[in-house]
Amino acid sequence: MLDDAPHGSHARRPPCGTLRRVTLPTALPTWAPFVPLAAWLWLLLGHGRYWHTGTRLPRRSAPPRWPDVAVVVPARDEAAVLPDSLPSLLGQRYPGHAEVFLVDDGSRDGTGELARALADARPGGLPLTVVPAGPPEPGWTGKLWAVRQGLAAARSRTGAEYVLLTDADIAHAPASLRDLVSAACAGGYDLVSLMARLRVAGRWERLLVPAFVYFFAKLYPFRRVNRPQARTAAAAGGCVLLSVAAAERAQVPESIRGALIDDVSLARAVKRSGSGRVWLGLADGVRSVRPYAGLPELWRMVTRSAYAQLRYSPPLLAGTVAGLAVLYLLPPAAALTGSVAGAAAWAVMTATYVPMLRYYRQPVWTAVTLPLTAALYLAMTVDSAVRHHRGRGAAWKGRTYR
Repeated sequence: MLDDAPHGSHARRPPCGTLRRVTLPTALPTWAPFVPLAAWLWLLLGHGRYWHTGTRLPRRSAPPRWPDVAVVVPARDEAAVLPDSLPSLLGQRYPGHAEVFLVDDGSRDGTGELARALADARPGGLPLTVVPAGPPEPGWTGKLWAVRQGLAAARSRTGAEYVLLTDADIAHAPASLRDLVSAACAGGYDLVSLMARLRVAGRWERLLVPAFVYFFAKLYPFRRVNRPQARTAAAAGGCVLLSVAAAERAQVPESIRGALIDDVSLARAVKRSGSGRVWLGLADGVRSVRPYAGLPELWRMVTRSAYAQLRYSPPLLAGTVAGLAVLYLLPPAAALTGSVAGAAAWAVMTATYVPMLRYYRQPVWTAVTLPLTAALYLAMTVDSAVRHHRGRGAAWKGRTYR
C-alpha cells in the first residue's frame, strides 16, 4: 500500500494510541461577562434604587381647606371595563367639591350611555358630565384631544384648583382622591401620580406585566423623579393629579398635543415650567381592571409606543438592542458555559427583580426568567420600529399615528 502523505510527515504524527488535544475557539472573550456584571452592580447601587418598591403615597394630614377637583376621564370604546371603574370614581369620599367629566371620544359601543346609566344607578355620588369629544384636530393624539375637551368643560362648570386625569380602566379606592389631594397640598406638589397596580391573572400577564413596571422604573427611577433638582421627570398616565395653575404655566395639553407617551411628556412639561414639583410612586389603592387575554394584546400595548420612546431613532434602537442583549441575555448564556462572572451578573439581575415580583404577589423564583421576558420586550421594540417604518405607526382603537 502506497503512502501518499508528504515526505517526512510520518515523523510528525503522534504515537499510536495518543489523542491530539484540540482547542476550540471560544464564542466570547473571557472578559465579556464582566461587562454586564459591572453594569448590574452599578444599577443595583448607583441608579436611584430603581428596584425598590417602597415609594408609596405619603400619608398626610388634611389641608386647612379642601380644594375643588375636576376628574377627567378620556374614554373610547370602554363599555367593557366601565362598570368596574366608573362607580369607584363616583363613590369617592372626598370632603371638598369634586365632579367627574367623562369624555366620550367617538365611542361606538355605547360608552357615553353606559356612563350615564351607571351614574343614575348611584344617586348621591359625585356629579357626572359626559362630554362628546369630536374628532381630534390635526397634530393631536386622540387621548390628549379628549383631555383638552374635558378640561374645557371643567373650566366652564367649576373653579377647580386640581384636575385628576385618570383612564377609563382604572379603579380607585374610596379614599384615593382625598389621599392624592392631601399629598399634593402638604408636599407642595404640582403633579402627583400613581403607577396603578396592573392586572396580573393570566400566564402572559404574570410573565410580562411586573417586568413592564420594572423596566419603567428603571428608565425613570422614582426617587430621581421626586427630587426637584433632578432632570428626570415621569408620570403614570392612569392616575395623575395636576394643579390647574401648573397646567396653565406648562400650557398643557397644547404643548404636548402630539405626544404618544403623554404621561412622561406631561411630567416633563410641568417640571420644566418654572419650579414645577413632581411626585411619582407605586399605588396601593389604584388598580387597572383591563384584562389582557394573551400575548397579542400585550404585544400591541408595548409596540404602540416602544419606538416613540426611542424618538424614532435607528441609532438609539441599535444601541437599545445591543444594551438589552448585553445586560439580560449575555449573563445567562455565559453562566451556562461555566462563567462565574456570568452567573454573578445573572444573580444580581435576579435580585433586583424580586421586590417587583413581591409587590405583584408573584412567586419569587420566577425572577430567574427575567432574561426570557427581556428577550420578548426586545422583540417587541424591534417590531415597533418595523411597524413605524412600514407606515403603520402607533395604532390604538382604530387610529394610527405616523
